[in-house]
Amino acid sequence: MSHLRDLPTPALLLNRERFEHNLARMREHLAGLGVPLRPHLKTAKSIEVAHRVMAPGEQRAMVSTVREAEFYASRGVRDLIYGVGITASKLQRIGALRHGTGADVAVILDSLEQAQAVASWSRANNDPLPALIEIDVDGHRSGVVLTDAAELIAIGRALVDGGATLRGVLTHAGTSYALNDPEELATAARSERDMALEGAALLRAAGLPCTVVSMGSTPTVTFATDLSGITEVRAGVYMFGDLVQAGIGTCCVDDIALSVLASVIGTRPDKGWIIVDAGWMALSRDRGTHSQRLDYGYGLVCNEHCLPYPDLIVLEVNQEHGIIGLRPGSRAEIPMLPIGSLVRILPNHACATGGQHDRYQVVSGDIVVAEWWRANGW
Repeated sequence: MSHLRDLPTPALLLNRERFEHNLARMREHLAGLGVPLRPHLKTAKSIEVAHRVMAPGEQRAMVSTVREAEFYASRGVRDLIYGVGITASKLQRIGALRHGTGADVAVILDSLEQAQAVASWSRANNDPLPALIEIDVDGHRSGVVLTDAAELIAIGRALVDGGATLRGVLTHAGTSYALNDPEELATAARSERDMALEGAALLRAAGLPCTVVSMGSTPTVTFATDLSGITEVRAGVYMFGDLVQAGIGTCCVDDIALSVLASVIGTRPDKGWIIVDAGWMALSRDRGTHSQRLDYGYGLVCNEHCLPYPDLIVLEVNQEHGIIGLRPGSRAEIPMLPIGSLVRILPNHACATGGQHDRYQVVSGDIVVAEWWRANGW
């Protein structure tokens, strides 16, 4: 073990106690709803995180890159959904992963063309690849629109009749990220559930199988009050929290477990700036809070013990430089931070900031208790 002051900066820190608190809170919430969690590991990208997030005896997870699927499957995670619309060019790699590790890797799709490609691959390789059909619940991004039931059924038939496996339906209410009212978020969760169930009912009425009804995002799962008929929920960023999630209301700033440790490398008193060695290569360029009630620039600045300075944010980022200053309009006083001082910057978007780093430095208080490697890449 070492002290965080011994770390080179910038470094990605994971607060062990906050992380464990976030996991426990979600477990308690879902236990009350009686629905199992399929954790989305796209933010985590770490087998140590996966082992702590998955329920004992469970091996289900979701990933967003084939690289993640390969990483987790090779380390014993046996039930995976690759959660980005499949393309024919990735099928051989998915198949090799299934055959090489024995993992059950399913894909998602929302078009007849994709279904035909999956079916063709399944026949050619004598492997009935499992697939879920994504349902569009809010016009946010992808999915089959339920007003066109014929399209949904045609996709399902193309899979089943073509030699693949139709496992069920999947939804993601992406517009929930634009909400911050608990009642509106609960309504979004009910709507997502109802549309997932509607899609499943349409398939079953057509004589097609639908054993999985999967819904989720951290906002809708957090604010769901009734998940009757749902077979699993998916959420990921809840493990870490971030400033966007705090703005939505799924966590508080004090729950955010992820931060970037940076060193002060200069000051500009004439401009009210403090310069640190964490730019967009360490923090990302994500500006997810700019449309929320409270804009944190490129991150909220805390002292080395993770206590926020009033209204101190990252105003601008260059590749390796972060420019820290007071939020415009603030009457707070900028702290006097000599060169060499350490700060911790809470991220707007945990996925984006985490993706800039190859490992977590797991901390308890000011002590580094572990180092967990991340599986970046595609």
